[in-house]
Amino acid sequence: MKARRSSISALAVAIAALLFALLGVAIVVFLSALLFSTAKGAQDEGHESDPASALSAALSAACRANETQFANYLTADTAAAFRALPSEQRTAFLKRFSLADGPGKPLLSSDPQNHTVLRCVASEGTAEFRFGDVRTRENLAFIPVSVVDGPQSQFGLVRENGGWRLLSLGLVLLDIPQLSKQWAEGDLAAREDSAVATLRHLAEAIRAYRDAYGKLPDSLAQLGPAPKGEISPEQASLLDKNLAAGSAGGYQFHYRIVSAAGQDDPAFELVATPGDYGKAGRRSFLLDAAGKLHGADRHGAPAAADDPVVSDDQSN
Repeated sequence: MKARRSSISALAVAIAALLFALLGVAIVVFLSALLFSTAKGAQDEGHESDPASALSAALSAACRANETQFANYLTADTAAAFRALPSEQRTAFLKRFSLADGPGKPLLSSDPQNHTVLRCVASEGTAEFRFGDVRTRENLAFIPVSVVDGPQSQFGLVRENGGWRLLSLGLVLLDIPQLSKQWAEGDLAAREDSAVATLRHLAEAIRAYRDAYGKLPDSLAQLGPAPKGEISPEQASLLDKNLAAGSAGGYQFHYRIVSAAGQDDPAFELVATPGDYGKAGRRSFLLDAAGKLHGADRHGAPAAADDPVVSDDQSN
């Protein structure tokens, strides 16, 4: 009986040892497969077999604000130029490239013609890129891309180091420093245009206040939001909270009551100055008592009545 029990115990020990051995082999196999998969993924990144996959990968990396992955889809010279940009310019470039205001989530799908459709879903909105037919000529490829509710452009790619790399945007070679500069100038002009539009909006709100209460407000704060059903001369609900505090789009807005020449009633002027000169804008603006718009680069100082008159068409 004791011999039988001893045999059973020996068998149990042998089975347990075998199970541990098999478990060890399984772990080694699993880890090897995981390491191989990771290495293969790193190796394949930037080596897509077709231009459309490379372009969608580049746009996806830009959408995620992943600078390292994005650089994998640039030519060697362009990648070096991209990495040499200051951090804030690299971030701004990826935002402009992906049409997203911040890091987003790329979603890939296809249209009925099996063309790539990429959506960059970010907190501020979604940009949708629709690819057209790919045209390939030896080591070059061209892909038309339309943006829903936006422009259409064409991307050029070149085969380099075993993968497809971005070469051009439209008909212009992808000169990243120059593109960054152009896009920054365009954004600057857009913010200045927005400041002019805000001045006009403030003037309309002030005139509406005067029509409603028979006098000019003492400050922009009196035009701010009021609780429901409690609109009054102190809270007229003609502007949102930020504008009533004199701030919007990186510009600071100031209101003052003046005595206009040839008028018995007081008039008003509005001034807009960039809060962060050179980033929010360069020009300062003055909307005078006669409704004329003046503007000049004052290096962040307020505009004056002797600055050039700027029409709304000339503000951009």
